[in-house]
Amino acid sequence: MLKSTYPIRPAKNHDARRIYEFLCEKEEFLLDFRVFEIHYRDCIGNNDNIYLVAVDERNEAIGFISCHGALVLHQGGMVYTIQELFILGRFRKAGIGRMLMLHLLEGLSNRMYKSLEVAVHIHRVDLLSFYKNAGFEQQHIKFTRSKS
Repeated sequence: MLKSTYPIRPAKNHDARRIYEFLCEKEEFLLDFRVFEIHYRDCIGNNDNIYLVAVDERNEAIGFISCHGALVLHQGGMVYTIQELFILGRFRKAGIGRMLMLHLLEGLSNRMYKSLEVAVHIHRVDLLSFYKNAGFEQQHIKFTRSKS
């Protein structure tokens, strides 16, 4: 297992409230916790998904990464997609994102898959650099259409 100043562990049911708070901050939008909690439990219970948290000395989550796997026909196998990566502000620049990524890659190492993907908003220059430094290459342009 990789060593870190802040331990990395699989997300648990009791992390739901903390991860909810992270995502509300990240999205700058208050999510419905009751709905979130149902979806969160479904997501962490799905064996095709990987949810990891970085914790402080009190075992409280200070950051997390989520990754979902799906069978993609045109790629001929499983494709994993990083859905979220969040680190509390006061812990940023401490290497936690890099450690979460390394632990994610370690968790994927025993799985059969074609690729690991991530979509990043074009205005998040810091994240664009982070993912490029982690070995990701821009290969696609993603379009989004919201439900009207």
